[in-house]
Amino acid sequence: MLHVLLHMARANEPMTSEQIARMLGTNAAVVRRTMAGLRKAGYVQSDKGHHGGWRLACGLDRITLLDVHQAVGGPRIFAIGPDRDNPDCAVERVVNAAIADALQQAETLLVQRLRAVSLADLAGQFDALCREASSSSQAKSGHRRQH
Repeated sequence: MLHVLLHMARANEPMTSEQIARMLGTNAAVVRRTMAGLRKAGYVQSDKGHHGGWRLACGLDRITLLDVHQAVGGPRIFAIGPDRDNPDCAVERVVNAAIADALQQAETLLVQRLRAVSLADLAGQFDALCREASSSSQAKSGHRRQH
């Protein structure tokens, strides 16, 4: 969805669920379900009608990677962990505690990093790559003309 949101920021018109589905290689129903979470969080809005579709409801600087995860991915960062909370086996309790501690530390770090990156940061990085590619291709074509 990050990909879609960055495209939406550059689009002059709303993007339909069908357009987004083609971009993602999925179907429009999946897009609508996913976008509903982003709409509920206030990051996108949908317009009905002939020129309707999805568009951003706020600036990219107001949306972080963590925001998008929470809107579409749910509350858990990792989908792994102990099978049982209170196993009868002491070995399993020790293993579960070690795994839980490692996952908690990893999740804390990941949440901090996701919270620190806005979609505006990503858009800026994309723009910089485009400028580099453009200046690189111009330099190459200028070099070819000199020969």
